[in-house]
Amino acid sequence: MPAAPVARQGRRWPGAAAWVAALALAGLAVALVGEWAADRAARSQADELRRAAEVQRAALGDATGRFRHLPFAAALHPVVLALLARPGDAALRERANRYLEELDQLAGAEALYLIDAHGVTLAASNWALPHSFVGQSYANRPYFTEALQGRTGRFYGVGQTTGEPGLFLSAPVRGPGGAVLGVVTVKVSLRPLQEAWRRAVDPILLTDARGIVFLSSVPQWLYHATRPVDAQGLAQVRRDQQYGPRASFPRLPWHIVSGGDGPDSLVATQIDGRARRFLAVSEPVDELPWTLTVMADHAQVVRAREIAWLVSLLGVSLLLLTGLYWRLRERRFAEQRDARRDLEVRVKERTEALGEAHAFRKAMEDALPVGMRARDAEGRITYVNPAFCRMTGFAAEELLGRLPPYPYWHPDEVEHHWQHYDAMMQGRPALAGHEARLRHRDGQDVLAMIYTAPLIDADGRHAGWMSSVVDVTEQRRAEGQQRQNEAQLQHVQRLASLGEMASTLAHELNQPLMALSNFASAAKAFARQGEQALLAQSLDETIEQAQRSAEIVRRIRGFVRQRTAGAEDCAVATLVAEALALLRGELRENQVAPVVRMPDGLPLLRVDRVLLAQVLLNLVSNSLHAMRAVPPAQRSLEIEAERLDGRVRIHVADRGSGIDAAIGEQVFAPFFTTRPGGLGLGLNICRTIAEAHRGRLFFQARPGGGTIFTLELPIAPP
Repeated sequence: MPAAPVARQGRRWPGAAAWVAALALAGLAVALVGEWAADRAARSQADELRRAAEVQRAALGDATGRFRHLPFAAALHPVVLALLARPGDAALRERANRYLEELDQLAGAEALYLIDAHGVTLAASNWALPHSFVGQSYANRPYFTEALQGRTGRFYGVGQTTGEPGLFLSAPVRGPGGAVLGVVTVKVSLRPLQEAWRRAVDPILLTDARGIVFLSSVPQWLYHATRPVDAQGLAQVRRDQQYGPRASFPRLPWHIVSGGDGPDSLVATQIDGRARRFLAVSEPVDELPWTLTVMADHAQVVRAREIAWLVSLLGVSLLLLTGLYWRLRERRFAEQRDARRDLEVRVKERTEALGEAHAFRKAMEDALPVGMRARDAEGRITYVNPAFCRMTGFAAEELLGRLPPYPYWHPDEVEHHWQHYDAMMQGRPALAGHEARLRHRDGQDVLAMIYTAPLIDADGRHAGWMSSVVDVTEQRRAEGQQRQNEAQLQHVQRLASLGEMASTLAHELNQPLMALSNFASAAKAFARQGEQALLAQSLDETIEQAQRSAEIVRRIRGFVRQRTAGAEDCAVATLVAEALALLRGELRENQVAPVVRMPDGLPLLRVDRVLLAQVLLNLVSNSLHAMRAVPPAQRSLEIEAERLDGRVRIHVADRGSGIDAAIGEQVFAPFFTTRPGGLGLGLNICRTIAEAHRGRLFFQARPGGGTIFTLELPIAPP
């Protein structure tokens, strides 16, 4: 029967897929409508820009065209021809100045002037002004050179004399034989046109053949390039001084996003530091190597797209919501029919499931080895499982409904039970559990761990307490047996320690006893020779070694018991000096002069002075034994200390026979020795002493032969 809902769910998937497909198509439609609206707005905007470009081009043509014939008319006047023939005639120059002045005032140009064949201005309409052109040389200007060659000159640039930009139109002055005698030039200011552009909402600009902006409604764009200017073009502009003394023309932030090959393009640029996008239409200017660019804010296209998106999205959403309403209505009717048909089946299934769940829970509770007990908010027992009944010996019927004191409370611990009960009722149960002694119905004691937690009902209210009770009687009995076994094991370990202490004493007392023998022999010799001072020194050293032997016995015994009661702050140099003092005889006998390097400022070590001296004594003694087969001249013993990361390392390096790599760490094993007659306990005891001081002992091969043993110990705390 449970397959029916699954089948219904399976039938929903085609509908869900259809909705996903519908949403995808709707999204595609919205996107296409937006792009259509944006394209339509862009085409409309481009048409408007082309019309605006025609208007601006006509205005530009009107501003420059009415002056186009002015130089030709002035070139035909007799006074102009006469002045070119007699440039030194002052009266003739004055007549020419006044003629040009009157003609310029009638035409409305900025300046009208006559240049001889050498490029020097003979007469000008501004002859009476401070910045008069008279006497100025314009031989380098392109409009002069073109007119001198018999062609009409057209040139836009910054005036050499006034520094003001303008359009220069020139015409040749021909003599009776047709020869060019001079040039008449009119300067036309485009400032009124630029002022009109600056009142426009969107940018308008004029660029020359090299892409340099020389007229613009945006002031910061002037004399900037929309594309890179090649070296040849830049040199030509500098030579002609077209735009004054400027040496370079910075690039505008001018990026053509699309449509760069045609007259219409989308341009990304900046105005006043703010990124902008414009639709630009560029048109060439008649008879001039200029390009007129009219622009419109692309935000209008973006806004048209967004509005189209919004309108289409609303329309599509309305359609989808309508379809969704009808579909939900149909589904609701179908679900109601299914609900009426399946109601009886579901009730039956739920009843069977509840019965199975109850049977499963009861079987699980009956199988639990842990006792379970539930009590209500008043402390009345409401539930116990079979494990709890077996643990206490009481049947469930005897316990249900009982209030404390409960029959399984141990009579000797009633007060203990009441304390935990009161803490529970006050909302402070021992969540970590507590151990309690219970009394079985047959009189046996039961040790149990009891864990109690609040019981929360389906509405989230505190309804009582649930406890899990674990029988730990056997566990406690096993723990007691384990404690007895551990006590016996410790006894055995103490016996083993006695054996270790005996072997340690045999090894560690060997060297002090040898020193006692040596000092006694020396004292005997000094007594025969009558050397009283040396005899007293030998007897003092004999006494010192006897005391040292007693101290070693005490330290070794304490070490076997794992005590470090003799720890004290010691200097590394003192430890090394004491060890070498005990081996003076062996050093002389082996013809070895030790080299000791102790850096300044070494910190103190918190160590057992006697045991650490024994470690150093053993390491130096082993080095001397390892160099016995080496010629005396090659024997070397170096002792060096260094500080490294909160610890001190003491290196004992020799030039002996070294340690075979195959032996490795075996040298630290008990009873392992390569020395005839050795016990094999020296390095083992040394490593044990180092580790007891929270340090370590290790070795490595010395380059060139020999071995380096390193004793690493922690620095004493401040």
